[in-house]
Amino acid sequence: MALAPAYAAHRILAGPRHTLEVFLDYTCPFSARLWRTLRGAVTPLLEARGVAVVFRHQVQPWHPTSALLHEAALAVERLSPARFALFCDALFEHQREFFDEATVDMTRGDVYRRLADLAAGANAVDDRQALLQLVDVQASDEPANRGNAVTADLKYHIRLARAQGIHVSPTVVLDGVRDDAVSSSWGAEQWQAWLDQKLAVVVG
Repeated sequence: MALAPAYAAHRILAGPRHTLEVFLDYTCPFSARLWRTLRGAVTPLLEARGVAVVFRHQVQPWHPTSALLHEAALAVERLSPARFALFCDALFEHQREFFDEATVDMTRGDVYRRLADLAAGANAVDDRQALLQLVDVQASDEPANRGNAVTADLKYHIRLARAQGIHVSPTVVLDGVRDDAVSSSWGAEQWQAWLDQKLAVVVG
């Protein structure tokens, strides 16, 4: 599927022949496992086959902080597009700090501040305050659900996933076709076999 120019940093790996879209939730342990595998042992396999990798946001509302983490990632992309993937690494590495049990007594603002600290600590942004300004929700005497500066971005990505019938994370789409057989438990060997099979079908 095409990638809107505003979200060019979501192309984690360039490739001239095929496109692998990975729909992931920063608060999902299975998404973290798949992300680490892709960023590690599987990257050479994808490069050799000319496969581009595109990160897709899959917000899972049963984890209340999910939307906030995805907002923070979109804010990082606005501020430092080249460091979007770096911040994805940090979010998955520190995801337990944002699990339900770890944040149950935190306010929305508390979570944003922790995310800004994480972004700054991971060198994903130069100015944590700039990130906070993008995710800040202004108090008002007349509440109207105006959201923040990245609300429209988040809505775009949620609509994109819904339009493709994506319901859970991780979900993988190769050249526009979803394949629910892909598992977060796969290592390089399983990925290689899957890519050989799928790309042979596509090419053949």
